[in-house]
Amino acid sequence: MLRWLCALVCGGVLSGFAFLLVTGEYANEGPILLTVSRNHGLHAGDLFVLAGWAVAVLAVLALAALPPRRPVPERLPERAPERLPEH
Repeated sequence: MLRWLCALVCGGVLSGFAFLLVTGEYANEGPILLTVSRNHGLHAGDLFVLAGWAVAVLAVLALAALPPRRPVPERLPERAPERLPEH
């Protein structure tokens, strides 16, 4: 349950960052590939952001879908050898 909650939080944060990167203005945006509105469009530089977002979301989903790790059995502390009484 905690792993899925962490995955949802990571996915939400990652999606928020990708949204900010895609909708923001930055240097080297590249040519417009798809016009969304008069002021916005999909630039060549946005493809790298979208590809990174997709890879990261897939990694988070893979992490969340992994079976839980089996706990490592605790080793019993080694006892000192018993001393024989001296004669």
